[in-house]
Amino acid sequence: MIAYLGLFGSALIAATLLPMQSEAVLVGLLLAQNQPVGALILVATLGNVLGSLINWYLGRFLLHYQDRRWFPSSAQKLGRAENWYRRYGRWSLLGSWLPLVGDPLTVVAGVMREPLWSFLALVTIAKGTRYVLLAAGTLAWF
Repeated sequence: MIAYLGLFGSALIAATLLPMQSEAVLVGLLLAQNQPVGALILVATLGNVLGSLINWYLGRFLLHYQDRRWFPSSAQKLGRAENWYRRYGRWSLLGSWLPLVGDPLTVVAGVMREPLWSFLALVTIAKGTRYVLLAAGTLAWF
């Protein structure tokens, strides 16, 4: 149970804007061979999607504070992100698993008022596929 909680927590934090690597935790648990592979993939995916949902939720309310000095982005950067999202749309969420750009992308999706159903579907596909491929590669290699 502790292994699942640790994996869930690391996956959740890794999906927010905070630095964390859930992949290393998943690989370690896969190599230990103490839990079913499918359960590990499911727990990692659920944690990572929940973290992205937190980002989406923050993005929904982020613009209410853009006149504050502590706001994390300039109007110019925010405009570029919005234009990029308008250009590539919701399908860009399939890249939500990517390092550096994936987490901010989920915030922008919230800012752009991406509907929750499409957000969850695309982010779950992206993040679940990443964990499936990581697990398959780990088990094939070791």
